[in-house]
Amino acid sequence: MFGSITAFFDRMVRRYLPDAFLFAIILTFVVFLLGVFFTDSSAVQMVEYWGGGFWDLLAFAMQMSLVVVTGYILANSPIVKKMLGKISNLANSPGQAIILVTFVAGIANLINYGFGLVVGALLAIHVAKRVPSVDYRLLMASAYSAFLLWHGGLSGSVPLTIATEDHFLADLVGVIPVTETLLSSFNLFIVGTLLITLPLLNRLVMKSTQGLGKIDPELLDLQATQIEVPTEAPKEEMTPAERLENSQIISLIIGVLGLVFIIYHFIQNGLDLNINIVNFIFLFLGIIFHRTPRRFLNSVTDAVKNAGGIIIQFPFYAGIMGMMVTSGLSEQMSMWFVNISTEFTLPLFSFISAGIVNFFVPSGGGQWAIQGPIMIPAAMDLGVDTAKTAMAVAWGDAWTNMIQPFWALPLLAIAGLKVKDIMGFCVIILIYSFIPISIGLLFF
Repeated sequence: MFGSITAFFDRMVRRYLPDAFLFAIILTFVVFLLGVFFTDSSAVQMVEYWGGGFWDLLAFAMQMSLVVVTGYILANSPIVKKMLGKISNLANSPGQAIILVTFVAGIANLINYGFGLVVGALLAIHVAKRVPSVDYRLLMASAYSAFLLWHGGLSGSVPLTIATEDHFLADLVGVIPVTETLLSSFNLFIVGTLLITLPLLNRLVMKSTQGLGKIDPELLDLQATQIEVPTEAPKEEMTPAERLENSQIISLIIGVLGLVFIIYHFIQNGLDLNINIVNFIFLFLGIIFHRTPRRFLNSVTDAVKNAGGIIIQFPFYAGIMGMMVTSGLSEQMSMWFVNISTEFTLPLFSFISAGIVNFFVPSGGGQWAIQGPIMIPAAMDLGVDTAKTAMAVAWGDAWTNMIQPFWALPLLAIAGLKVKDIMGFCVIILIYSFIPISIGLLFF
C-alpha cells in the first residue's frame, strides 16, 4: 500500500506539476482572483497591489541570494568536496546511499540552508557515482527533504530576525534570543526527531518503489563534472595579473581579516546569529577554502547560475505578497485560524496557517513580515509563548517547502533534474512531518 501511494503521488506530480516559474505565475492568477472575489478590492486595485509590491523584497532577495551563493561557494571548495568524497565511501548499497545523503544534508541544512541544499546535491552526485543502482530521483528528493530542517537551524529567518535588535516587532516583544527559539525544548525535539526519522522514511520509500527511476549514466557523467577540481596553468606561464589572481596570500589576508571581524562580532554581541553575519561567515570561509581569488571567483560564477531561478522569481512572489497583504487576504487567512484558536492550539494553527501562506510567499522573512504582526498580538492576548508562536510560523514555512518548488531550484540545477522529478516523493515527507512538528508545538 505504501508503495502504491508513493507511486501515485509521483505519477500525478510528474504529469501535472508545471515548471517552478510557471507555478509562480499560476499562483499570481490564483491570488488575483481570490482578492477580487473575497475582499473589497477591485480587479484594477489588485493589479495595482501586484505592481506596487513587485520590487518590495529587493533587499531581502539580495540577502537570500547571498545565502545560496555563499553556501554554494563553501560547499564547492576543494576541502569540502574532498570531505564529501570521503563521506560518500560510507555508502555501499542503495539503502545506505539514501540514509547517508538524507542525514548529512540534514546536518548541513541545520548549519545553513543554502549550504545544505548544495551539500546535499553534491554529496548525492558523489554517492550516485559510487552506487549507480540507486534511484537518482529519490536520492535527490532525499537530499531536498532535509531542507525541512532549515528553519529550526542556524540560518532560520524568523529566529534570527527576532534575535536582531530593532526588528520590526521589537516594540511588542523586544529581542528574543535563540536560546528561547532554536535551543528550546520543543524545537530540539522536532529537529532531533526529523533528523533521525527522515533517513528511515526515505529508505522505506526506496524499498517500496524499487525500479521507479534508475539513474541516466550520461546525466550523471555531466553533473559529475561539477565535483571535479579544475586545473591551473603553471605559474611561469602566467602574466603578472594572472599571478595576482592566483595569489594565495591575498585570499589569506582578506580571509583572516574577515575571521577577525567574526570573532570580534561574537565577543561584542554574544551568540548573535543574524542573516548578515551568517552570510559573512560563509563568504570568508569560502575565500579561505578556495585559496586563490581566481578559484573563488570561478565558484562565484557557478553559484550565481544556480541562484538564477531564485533571483528572477523573487519579484513575482513579492508581487503576490503585495496582493496578499494590501488586499487583506493574508490577514483573513491568518485571522481565521486565530479566531478558532485557544491557548493550547494557537501554536498548531499558526503552523498550519503559515504552511498555507507559504504557498504564496515562499520566503521565511517575507512570510514573517506578513504573519508576525497578526500572530504575535494574538499570542500575547491568549497568554501563549511568543517565541513558540514565532517558531510555529517558521516551521509552517519550512513544512510546505516540500511541495513548493521555489527553494528546490538550486539543488535541481546541480542535479540536472526538474521539479516534477522529485516532488512526488516530497509529498510523503510533507504528510509524515506534520506529526512530529505538531507534537513538538503542542506538548513541549
